[in-house]
Amino acid sequence: MRGPRTSWTRYLPLLLTALLCALPALAWAAPGVPGVPALPDVNVGKIGGQPVSLPLQTLLLMTAITLIPSMLLVLTAFTRIIIVLGLLRQALGTGQTPSNQVLLGLALFLTAMVMLPVWQKAWGSGMAPYLNGEIDFQTAWTLTTQPLRAFMLAQIRETDLMTFAGMAGHGTYDSPDAIPFPILVASFVTSELKTAFEIGFLIFIPFVIIDLVVASVLMSMGMMMLSPMLVSAPFKILLFVLVDGWVLVVGTLAASFNAV
Repeated sequence: MRGPRTSWTRYLPLLLTALLCALPALAWAAPGVPGVPALPDVNVGKIGGQPVSLPLQTLLLMTAITLIPSMLLVLTAFTRIIIVLGLLRQALGTGQTPSNQVLLGLALFLTAMVMLPVWQKAWGSGMAPYLNGEIDFQTAWTLTTQPLRAFMLAQIRETDLMTFAGMAGHGTYDSPDAIPFPILVASFVTSELKTAFEIGFLIFIPFVIIDLVVASVLMSMGMMMLSPMLVSAPFKILLFVLVDGWVLVVGTLAASFNAV
């Protein structure tokens, strides 16, 4: 009898936890029971003039949170920065050093530094007045997205914009505000990819030259079995450190974005 009793008592904390979690639901189900407080009927927000319940608003909020990583990738300077840092690591030939976590952390802080003026304008013109009750949501949305649209338009190439406009069946636009948001985002992403690879190409050139020189020296010495990448790696790291490469790359990345 000792074994079954021990097995049953193992689940006693789980049963107590489930009972404690069920107490608020019991109080909600029986608001008329004397001595048992009932939770208030909370309605938060409105859609189409109808109140939205708290669980539904929580669901919408959690759904919006899942879109934050995608928005970070396609609506900010993160794409260009992380691609250039990845190409730099590949050009150095150091494998996984720096690690992905280090590159992502550096890219996030650089993105915050570049995007901070845009976010400040968006907050001051749109979100702050809306939270103070000075404007409605539609006006706040327009004023909040205008600095972001201006930032993306400053980085977009005209050829990319016309390409996506043609794919959508549109002609030329009368003003920047007339550009649909999906076309703006697609043009911004392709422009960022092109700019990132252009910067990466310029970063690769000195390291490729070092590889060619080392390979030529090894071939002339008859050391064909020795990997040129193994010999050139210390020289590339030394060159990168002597010219203070990280500061140069970070400064170039920050300066490569057109000011709004």
